[in-house]
Parts: sequence; structure tokens; C-alpha cells
Amino acid sequence: MKYVLTETTKEWSGTKLYQIKALRDIPEIGVKAGDLGGWIASEENLDQVGKAWVSDHACVYDNARVSEDAVVSGYAQVYGNATVTGDAMVSGDSQVYGDARVSDDALVSDSARVFGDARVSGRACIYDRAVVYGDAWVSDDAQVFGDAQVYDRAVVYGDAWVFEDAQVSGDARVFGDARVFGYARVSGDAWVFDSAQVFGSAQVSGGAWVCGDASVSGDASVAGDALVESRKHIFWASSVGSESGTITSYTTKTGAIEVTRGCFRGSIAEFEAAVRNKHDGNRHGEEYLAIIQYIRLRFRHVLNCITAET
Repeated sequence: MKYVLTETTKEWSGTKLYQIKALRDIPEIGVKAGDLGGWIASEENLDQVGKAWVSDHACVYDNARVSEDAVVSGYAQVYGNATVTGDAMVSGDSQVYGDARVSDDALVSDSARVFGDARVSGRACIYDRAVVYGDAWVSDDAQVFGDAQVYDRAVVYGDAWVFEDAQVSGDARVFGDARVFGYARVSGDAWVFDSAQVFGSAQVSGGAWVCGDASVSGDASVAGDALVESRKHIFWASSVGSESGTITSYTTKTGAIEVTRGCFRGSIAEFEAAVRNKHDGNRHGEEYLAIIQYIRLRFRHVLNCITAET
């Protein structure tokens, strides 16, 4: 046996917890025989073999389990049906609960939360006040921090970072060396990868791909079958029209140019028709038409290149 439950107990969330005491040295994590550890509800919560340990003020209870060489420390809580395995570390004031799994060399620290059916694996780091939940998966060397959220069935992997107040949701993927930050939103089936950056209040949704060295920022909205591989594949203009909105135009996977404005998404010609129908003759219409003319000019060379490549 590696530890015993002591007679020192406390009530936590309606559960009686026991402080543990080491029966043998665990030199890899600096534990010596006789050292007091953290708090668990029963021996089912902490494996008696391996180097797994609960220390400091950390609490593990319900059906949660810490096994293999994992360590839970600080004021961390692991509960529900959650598991912490491998060489994973859960520390600080963080919480892992529900059916969440933290494994391999993953780190969950500070005030981060991982719950639902979420998975954190590889050498992924979740810290600050970041939240990963639902069926989301964060793996490899990915980092989620700040007040960022990754949820639904979203996947973040590779060396990707999601931070500040950014959110990745739906079936979206963020991978490679991509960065999503600020108040950006990546959702639907969208992919952000390579060295691409999405930040500000930008939104990437639908089946859109933002990749290469592209940057999408400001209030830009990229949707549908967008394929933005560099800065030349996207243009946006803010504070336009009676509602001071943002027009975004970008290339698509079929080589076309698409425009978004509020709830509108369609071709340049469709957007022009909508503008003429609603704003014909007024100053907002003139403003829109001038931007449409610029969009055509801006993307003329891009379209020619796409046509030549195909």
C-alpha cells in the first residue's frame, strides 16, 4: 500500500473526506513516508499503486479517480466521474468534474475548469480561468488560457493557442500554430490552422477555413465555404451603412468571392442587388456601392490567379 486514510476528516460538498498519509516514499514528487496529503472520500479515489498522489488542500471525491502517476495539488477539486491519469497534473484552484478526463502530461491549473465529457491530453495546458467542457478535446501541445472557452465538440490541438476571451465551439477545429484570441469566435465546422490568427471580435463559422498566414480581426465575419489563406484573400470595412455595420468579403473554396453583412451572405452581385433594392438613391446606398466597386477591384487579381491555377 502507498497510503492510508487518517482519522482526520472534514465535510466537503456534503461528503465526508479523509486526509491521507503516505506509507512509503514517492521521491519523484517529493513525498516521504509519513507525509500528510490531501483529501479523498475513499480508496477508490486514489490508486494505491504508481506515483499518483493528492496533496495540499486538494479534494477528490464522488466517483472520481486519480491513477498512474497523476498529481492533484493546491486547492484543486476532482469529482463526479472525472479521471486524472498518466503524468497529468491538476493544481491551483482548478476543477475537473463530470465525466471529464485529463491524461498523459496534461496540465490543468489556476482557476481553470474542465467538465462534461471534455478531454485534455498530450502536453496540453489549460490555465488561468479557461473553461473546456461539453465533448471538447484539447491535446498535443495546445494551450487554452485567459478567459477562453472551448466547448461542444470543438477540438484544439497541435501547438494552437486559444486565449483571452476567445471561444471555440460547435465542431470547429483549431490546430497547427494557429492563434485565436481577443473576443474572437470560431464555430460550426470552421477550421483555423497553420499560422493563421483570428482575433478582435472576428467570427469564423460554417465550413470556413482560415489558414496559411492569414489574419482575420476587427469585426470581420467569415462564413460558409470561405478559404482565407492570406491577407489578400480577405477584406472588411467597418462602420458602414445606417447601422454602422461591417462588410466582409473573402475567397471561397470554389474560387468565388463571397460577401457577408449582418444576416446577409452571398455573392457580390447578390449583395449589390440587395443594396439597390433597399438603399437605392440614398447616401447609404452610395456608400455600399462604392465599397462594392472596391471589392471587385481588390479581388480582381486574386480571381485571375485562381483562374490561372485551375
